[in-house]
Amino acid sequence: MNQILRISGYIFHPLLMPLLGVVCYYAITPRFVEPQRMLANVYAIATLTSFTPIITFLLLKNIGVVSSIHLYEVRERKYPLMIQVLLVLLIIKLIFKPYEDIELYYFFVGILATSLTALFLVLFKFKMSLHQMAIAGVTIFLIGVSIHFNINMLASISILCITNGLVASSRLHTKSHTLLELCFGFLIGALPQFLLFGFWV
Repeated sequence: MNQILRISGYIFHPLLMPLLGVVCYYAITPRFVEPQRMLANVYAIATLTSFTPIITFLLLKNIGVVSSIHLYEVRERKYPLMIQVLLVLLIIKLIFKPYEDIELYYFFVGILATSLTALFLVLFKFKMSLHQMAIAGVTIFLIGVSIHFNINMLASISILCITNGLVASSRLHTKSHTLLELCFGFLIGALPQFLLFGFWV
C-alpha cells in the first residue's frame, strides 16, 4: 500500500493532468474531429504542458531556483507557476478556439484561472496541493463533458472520484501536505471548471 500511494503521486502528477483531460475528451466526444488535427492537438498539449515544463524545471534546478521536482518550499513554486500560466495562455491563443473546440477551450481557461489563483496564493506564501488541484479540475471537466453530450460516464467519473481520494491519501501519507492544503487544492482546481459550465455545458 505504501508503494501504491507513493507511485500515485507520480502517475497523477499535475503536469500530466491537462493531457489526460484532452485525451479523455477526444476518446468520448461524439463530435467528429479529423484524426490528423486530433493528433496534432494532443502532441501540442503534451509538448506545452509536459515536456516544456520538465525542460524548464531542469534549467531552474541548474541555476538553483528550485531544489526538487516536488517543490516542497512555497517560494520554489513561483517561477514554475508563472511559466505554466504563460504556456496555458499560448494554448488558449494558438491551439483551441472557442468557436471550434469550445469544451477544450474552456477547460484551459479553467486551468488558467486555477494556475493564476495558485500563483496569487504562493505570493502570499500559502502552499496548497498542486496534485489535488490538477486531478480535481480534470474530474469536474469530465463531469461537464458527460452533461454536455448527455453521455453516461458514471463508471469513469466514479474512478476519477476514487483517484481524487487516492491522490489525497498519497499526499498525506508522504507528509507533503496538510488536510487544509488538500482541501484548498481541490476547491481551486474544481471551482473554475464548475463556474465555466455556464459558457459551454
